[in-house]
Amino acid sequence: MKRHHRLAFALALAGVLCGAGAAIAQEADAPPRERWSFSGPFGLYDTAQLQRGFKIYQEVCANCHSLKLLSFRNLAEPGGPDFTEAQAASIAAAFQVRDGPNDAGKMFKRPGKISDLFPPPFANEQAARAALGGKLPPDMSTLAKARSFEAGFPWFILDAFTMYQENGPDYIHAIVTGYTDAPAGFVLPPGGQYNKYFPGHAIGMPKPLSDGQVEYTDGTPTTVDQYGRDVAAFLMWAAEPTLDARKRLGFQVMVFLIVFSALLYFTKKRVWQAVLHDPELEKPRAPTEYKV
Repeated sequence: MKRHHRLAFALALAGVLCGAGAAIAQEADAPPRERWSFSGPFGLYDTAQLQRGFKIYQEVCANCHSLKLLSFRNLAEPGGPDFTEAQAASIAAAFQVRDGPNDAGKMFKRPGKISDLFPPPFANEQAARAALGGKLPPDMSTLAKARSFEAGFPWFILDAFTMYQENGPDYIHAIVTGYTDAPAGFVLPPGGQYNKYFPGHAIGMPKPLSDGQVEYTDGTPTTVDQYGRDVAAFLMWAAEPTLDARKRLGFQVMVFLIVFSALLYFTKKRVWQAVLHDPELEKPRAPTEYKV
């Protein structure tokens, strides 16, 4: 009887979890899972994709969104977009950075240097809200780690074994590609846009990208779907720029631990071999025969 009760309880629990997942799906569509070069324990960033993603940020996103935790020099560091220092310095010079005070005690603007942080598009939050109808666009420095979504049952269990950590890039790609016409009966607030992946579906950001908007020189398709993948990958790197180094170090540590464990095992067998295989040493002796 107890076994039957346990089985019934397990089935009831599974039903509740599935029902909860269905309720979440009705509220907002779950972003589809994408394939990323940096996913998994051995995944690494795609340099070409990061460069394309930076191009999307520079030409589109930088008009409203800041990247205040990233420096221009990070663009030339290993494991990132792999720009040269000269290219990073050229990119920095295209931005105007607020500096000062000067000898007259006034703040001024100058071309950016490679050591500068990315300057924000607005002087302060109040200026951003005034320019964008009261809306404050989020900073994109850690957006790929800060934004996520509920995967639901059973994905949250499987993720513990597959080490899937790409919910943030999946979410960003889904938001960029999720703009569509509102269904019949859905009332949008003033200035709102319908997005099937955004919680509540009403998003204040106008559709940022359209096919052919940004030109690629490497032959990559210039579609909204590709733009979304590239900018999501770039923002993942911005949020975790040392991911490649961390994974390489983790792999080296695991190899070391495996080799070290094997050495300890064979050393133990060598040290105790005489005791385990010498019949004379295995014979019991009187206490007086032991040396003190």
